[in-house]
Parts: sequence; C-alpha cells; structure tokens
Amino acid sequence: MAQASIPVDLFNPGQVFACLGFLEAVDQLLGGARGGFGWSSPEGERFYLSANGDANPVQAVLECLASARVFSVIPDGVELSTEKWNVAIRTLGADEPFPMRLPESPEKLPALIECDSRSESVVSLLVDYWGDSTSATGRDNVKFWAGSGGLPGAARLSGALDLVREVLTSSGADPFSVSSPQSNSFRFDWRRDYIPIDAGFSPNDHKGAISMVGFPIVEIMAAIGLSNARPKSSIGTKFEYRYSVIEIDDSDHVFEPLFLRAALGGADCGFPKRDFVMLLAKPGKQSKDRCITKVIEETRE
Repeated sequence: MAQASIPVDLFNPGQVFACLGFLEAVDQLLGGARGGFGWSSPEGERFYLSANGDANPVQAVLECLASARVFSVIPDGVELSTEKWNVAIRTLGADEPFPMRLPESPEKLPALIECDSRSESVVSLLVDYWGDSTSATGRDNVKFWAGSGGLPGAARLSGALDLVREVLTSSGADPFSVSSPQSNSFRFDWRRDYIPIDAGFSPNDHKGAISMVGFPIVEIMAAIGLSNARPKSSIGTKFEYRYSVIEIDDSDHVFEPLFLRAALGGADCGFPKRDFVMLLAKPGKQSKDRCITKVIEETRE
C-alpha cells in the first residue's frame, strides 16, 4: 500500500472535513483507503492517508480533479436545470434512484464529479450533502451558504475547481494552503469569511477594489468529505457544531473510513481523540448564510 501525509489545522473545520474528502475520493480511485490524524510528532498536525497500489494517494486525487468534469444530476422527466450557470446536466435513467428528495429549485441538485483514473476507468464522486434535512433523513445538511441568486451547489463546486485546476497536480505537499480570489464558496474554510460589524467594513461595498481570498481545494474536498459523515449539530441552534478527530499510533496504523466518519460526529471510538466546537454567525442581518467565527477545543477531564 502507498502512503502520504499532508499538513492540517485541526482548528479549521473545513480542513478536517477535507481530510475525509481525500479519504472518500481515494477509496473510489484506488480502493483500500485508510487514514488518521496525528499531532504528537515533531511534524505537527498532519493527516495520514494510505490506499491500494503504489501511487501516492494524495497525488492521485489531485490528478483526478485536474481533469474532472462536474455535472448536476436530475431524475428522468424533471425540468430543473443548471445550464444557465454553465453546469451540464446528467439525467438519470428511469430505473436509477435519485439520492435525495427532489428539490424545488436547481440550487440543491446533487453534483457529480467525473474524472479519469490512472487505470483509464471513469470514477464518479457524488456530492449531495446539502440535500439532507433533519426532518427527511435525520442528518443536518451543514449547508452554510445561501443567496447569490440561487447559485447551485454544483456551480460552486465547478467554479472552485476552475480556480485551481492548473495548480492541482503541483499542490500535493500542502494542498490546503493553495489560495485564490474566490467570490463564493461553501463557507467551510473560515479564513475567507468575515462578519462586517466585526471587521469594521464590508468588502461588498468595495467591489473591484477588494477580493476575498479563498481556499478552493479545502472547499472542494470538504464537500466530498461530508458524503458519509457530518459534524454534530447542537440541539436547539443552527450556530453551533461539534466535531472530533482520532489519533493514530504511527503512520503504519491508520484507520478504516468508518472510524473517521463516526469520530467526526463526536462518537467515542475507543482511540485517543480531540474534540472541537465551532461557532457560527450570520454575516449580515438579512443574510441566510452562516459563517464560522470561532473554534474552541474542548478539554477532557
């Protein structure tokens, strides 16, 4: 099995979600994915990833994304479309299941990432976390974005990919540090976000003069990472979530995906772990968006 590791800031929820995104993606690409977090070595906080074969698993994912195509998915006979946002439609066959309750608008249509693997087969990654709801599926959708003229999730994903497509294959050593001016995002990486009343001004009042710098690889991989795992929302509020990470003994003893997925939601898997609380706020009084404003590590007695 091949192994790789990348730096991660555990106080950045988007980066933690993105680590699980690498895990999910490499499991589809190479199979046999295993992963885990480490913070006790001189290298500092890192995410360790292994998979079948000889290919560097992080590099394999980035190479896949460099040539990826993004579609929105609709059931047969449905007229919803994302083509006005330059995102092509993939229509399911009559016998193919649609992965969520049919949305009323294109905003929440699932996204499908297709890319060519090293074995020359087509690999598909479905991104549809935003279609969940606690009432319909029992899972919080962790959808922090809204507005922007109904910009669909698939368009946000496609736009983020286009921002970094040319540098993906050279970013394997530290993918979460890759930045780019970014006008919209999934709001997972809080380095881009701001609360105008706290900042003292709003960049929206200075369009053309100020560009918000985002971290598109974090946003892309975090969206993939929430396919099978979610942070735990606090009861009675949409502005507080908890997430956890589990520690490996060394890079040769990494975990199967199910342990990392469960740990993200705060489950006690019997391994050393760290627990975090992320707090959110609205970036404006009338905004339906939520952005991460603070992350606190919970201490264990």
